[in-house]
Amino acid sequence: MKNVVVALFLVISSASLFSQSTDIETEIKELSQQKWQWMADKDVDKLASLFHDKSKFVHMSGSWKKDRELEIIKTGSIWYKNADVHDVAVEVFGDDTAVLWNRITLTAHVRGNDVTTEFTVTEFYKKEGGDWKLLDLTFSSVRDTHEIEH
Repeated sequence: MKNVVVALFLVISSASLFSQSTDIETEIKELSQQKWQWMADKDVDKLASLFHDKSKFVHMSGSWKKDRELEIIKTGSIWYKNADVHDVAVEVFGDDTAVLWNRITLTAHVRGNDVTTEFTVTEFYKKEGGDWKLLDLTFSSVRDTHEIEH
């Protein structure tokens, strides 16, 4: 009888953890999609709230911190006009950390020209005080045949 109770407890606990992980995955996917829209809209107020104070941004032309990324978005130095998301994968670690990979075709206005580039974008999120914060956003230029392994 004791073994049955332990087994039942493990099944219920596993189901609960799976459900929680699935909920976090959905929440992170939605947050990432909102982020792309905020970037397109140049909504630096919402982005400032999302970006962790120590966040880093890795682009093809360099790496910088939160304040520089917000300045770039606000001034339109890089205007993320549209991120066409083809695929998304999320890995959840505990209840406060998640990594998301986007396969995107990004149309951006850079140095006076519209450019379209294929990227895999890696995003690291950490939950702090009930809110998800973006810790890192890294653009990796890839071929259009690149796939994210799920």
